[in-house]
Amino acid sequence: MLKKCVICKKGALQGKVLSRKGQYKAKGGTGSKIARWTKRKFLPNLQKVRIMIDGVAKSSFVCAKCIKRGNFKKALPRVKSAT
Repeated sequence: MLKKCVICKKGALQGKVLSRKGQYKAKGGTGSKIARWTKRKFLPNLQKVRIMIDGVAKSSFVCAKCIKRGNFKKALPRVKSAT
């Protein structure tokens, strides 16, 4: 299952972590330089929620922003059978 919001299709973004060396010019140095960088991911705040999709109740991932806005209809809770 993809880790994406079912409603707005928000997913992970790629970025970098920068490691800097050198003294800043304001402190009397020649300026800071980027020494190395590593890749990282920015993950969205996804929550597992039971929602109605095309009239069918499904458990899926929804981002926190869509939950706050109320962009979906919640499904009724599951009822345990007596058997």
